[in-house]
Amino acid sequence: MGLKTEALTGGFAEPVFHAQSVFKMLMDGMARPGAIQTVQPDAAPPTPLGIAAGAIALTLCDHDTPVWLSQGLAKSAVPEWLGFHAGAPLTTEKAEARFAFTEAGIALSSFGLFASGTQEYPDRSTTVVIELAELEGGRRLALMGPGIQSMTEIAPVGLPETFLRLWTENRALFPRGIDIVLTAGKRFLCLPRTTKITATEI
Repeated sequence: MGLKTEALTGGFAEPVFHAQSVFKMLMDGMARPGAIQTVQPDAAPPTPLGIAAGAIALTLCDHDTPVWLSQGLAKSAVPEWLGFHAGAPLTTEKAEARFAFTEAGIALSSFGLFASGTQEYPDRSTTVVIELAELEGGRRLALMGPGIQSMTEIAPVGLPETFLRLWTENRALFPRGIDIVLTAGKRFLCLPRTTKITATEI
């Protein structure tokens, strides 16, 4: 399959219906941080973009939303695929991005370069979609905050060691800050900036 063919195929079979379905899952995921959602639609993005990440990109990205891609994604057929199916412009400036996507296994050194919004417009921030190996079976993390009854746990595989420190720095910016979606294959979970994340005691 050539680069061109890969870029032109793999979108939603029924774009409006499927985008509405994924959008509803994302809203539900943001309202219930840590709850794992499974994407049903048949998006088939080019590797190394996962199915859930691709479905989220098709749902949220359009010609008004600059997208930042990590190096592995930027070198693949993903830019052409996003351009063809969503019309989304790419940016190399993290601060300009409305959405950012990283492939699995990449080291994130900081969230500080992404847009964190302003006090007046905190929603003008970057949503960062991070692909991981798995959403279960890793180091256990405790989540607390709005949308969580008392506490919930997640155990994603492949988050960088520095993630908790980076997230604490991000939460300190509230109401500014980034929101994160963790994806693995067809599944995803949301971590809005209001969520407090701590390491659970083993």
